[in-house]
Amino acid sequence: MIKGKCLHEGAKCFRTSFFFVALWWLWKHRNLMCLNNETTFVTRLCCNIFSYAKTISTSLRNPSSVRRLIRWNSNNHMCTILNVDGSCNGVPIRTGFRGVIRNNSGNLIFGFSSFINNSQDIMFAELTTLHQGLILAISLNCDDLACYSNSLLTVNLIKDDLPQYHVYVVLIKNIKDLNSRNYSLQHLLREGNRCADFMAKLGASTDDVLSIHSSHLEGLQPLLRMDELGSLFVRC
Repeated sequence: MIKGKCLHEGAKCFRTSFFFVALWWLWKHRNLMCLNNETTFVTRLCCNIFSYAKTISTSLRNPSSVRRLIRWNSNNHMCTILNVDGSCNGVPIRTGFRGVIRNNSGNLIFGFSSFINNSQDIMFAELTTLHQGLILAISLNCDDLACYSNSLLTVNLIKDDLPQYHVYVVLIKNIKDLNSRNYSLQHLLREGNRCADFMAKLGASTDDVLSIHSSHLEGLQPLLRMDELGSLFVRC
């Protein structure tokens, strides 16, 4: 009897959450259409409503059981999105980086990649991909850009005061100068940075210098699609 009551209350909690979350998302979508002339795929809108309602109802029923859910563009930036990542893989270690530039709906503008010769330093790879990504964004004349990196140390190095005696002080200063525009730099956990993580491993596996990829690479398309739909991933 108690179990049945809990199930009934859980279903009621989800229906209530679903109703109010749906109202909020529909109102948000209406404002985007009227004010910014932007539209959202119905499948993505439904996915957002269901995911948010489920998260809220679960937290209300049992706060201790809530898992951390991560998604691409976690702050809902309505601008160009840059995701970057570096990697050091293999034996012997090969270092590389890649990134993806997309619009706020998740559609790919282009990706970029590179192998870094004579380096086995992941910090250098993370800083270099951020530097190159900002340069490429500037070449697109992006007035508003949100950049995501899953390296918290990299993000903190750029946001904090310039470390005078850091081994990469020149590179850090160059990034700070580029980031002085109307750009924001955010830390994103790896579960929400899957496309850049996927491409970074490919960058380390080739000998190419900086390459631009305007077409979808094999294996990347499913990841891009999940990001477009606003899929949520459980933090490992």
